[in-house]
Amino acid sequence: MNAPLTERPPSNFDLDRIREQFPILSEPVRGGRLAYLDNAATTQKPEVVLQALDHYYRHQNSNVHRAVHDLAERATNAYEGARDRIARWFNAAREEIVFTRGSTEAINLVAYSFLRPRLQPGDEILLTGMEHHSNIVPWQLVAAEKGAKVIAAPVSDDGSLDIDAWTALLNERTKFVAVVHVSNSLGTVNPIDAMIKAAHARGIPVLVDGAQAIAHIPVDVKALDVDFYTCSAHKAYGPTGFGCLYGKRALLDAMPPWHGGGDMIRTVSFEGSTWNEAPYRFEAGTPDMAGAIGFARALDWIESVGLDAIAAHEHALLVEGTAMLATVPGLRMIGTAPDKGGILAFVMDGGHAQDIGTILDQYGVAVRTGHHCTMPLMVRFGVPATVRASLAVYNNRQDLEQLTHALVKASRLLA
Repeated sequence: MNAPLTERPPSNFDLDRIREQFPILSEPVRGGRLAYLDNAATTQKPEVVLQALDHYYRHQNSNVHRAVHDLAERATNAYEGARDRIARWFNAAREEIVFTRGSTEAINLVAYSFLRPRLQPGDEILLTGMEHHSNIVPWQLVAAEKGAKVIAAPVSDDGSLDIDAWTALLNERTKFVAVVHVSNSLGTVNPIDAMIKAAHARGIPVLVDGAQAIAHIPVDVKALDVDFYTCSAHKAYGPTGFGCLYGKRALLDAMPPWHGGGDMIRTVSFEGSTWNEAPYRFEAGTPDMAGAIGFARALDWIESVGLDAIAAHEHALLVEGTAMLATVPGLRMIGTAPDKGGILAFVMDGGHAQDIGTILDQYGVAVRTGHHCTMPLMVRFGVPATVRASLAVYNNRQDLEQLTHALVKASRLLA
């Protein structure tokens, strides 16, 4: 999944030009330069995405689908055009793309609309030990209601999934598999191709949480043959509060509505109502038109740079950053899987992660500290929290040098 260690971005990869397209990277913090390394939490937005949002509100703002006036037609065309763009990104049919508020809502939708009606007492839902809370709690809620169980496969010492143990947990009681594509805490890239095949061999449907993947790894849902795939726009240079669920058409068609309201209906009467077709059956209420348009523009922007070039650049930074952090006294990396994305997670002797993050902030370095919504994973590694520096296409060596310099300062303060 990652670029080879020797591979570098192509010669036409212009990092300075890329950085110029992100206005916030010039924002001074603490009186100095910003090194933004909190991209697994949210990425910054390029100028073209900001312009797309501004253009929508200035020239297209109206509700979609129902009105016949010109602004409504403009908004509807832009909104449904965004669905077409997003569908192409995943190699899906437009009817298979459900708009949501993000991966969390998409996972909840599948938990309640797809899995809940199918669960029986004693059934099992198989996860991994590195899942985000959003890919744990929804399954726990429906399992508790139905008398089913949530099972988690173990994580190895290097942060990779114990695939043999995971495979051994697939059995006649397993009714569903949910797995993160790329771990937000460790950067581990899971072997989802093989996992989907193994589950399907037993007739078990699979959901993949792709929140941390789509800005870094090509995702072809048809080639994967995945049943459900989720994403969040704000982790892929798009706006916050918007995401989507890919679901196989046959599965979506068989699923009942989850939320009730406008636009998800075909007819309404006090005697009973009938439902719209997928994906609209799952999109109750006024949608986030600007979010859809902004996300589509973000995908255009990623494509213009090239995912292969992005992956090569981020991998080169990961290798450099790992080597730099190895020089910091008292620092220990958490998560060293061989197939890994741009996450540098660590702990340091003598200091809590929050204290380290506070010190880094004084040097203009933005990182994330805490359990990263993966509390079971923190327990697995015997730490209360980690410091997480996460990479994006606009990061450069100077960001890593700024991080390392600040960490050396922190190590002296903590000694």
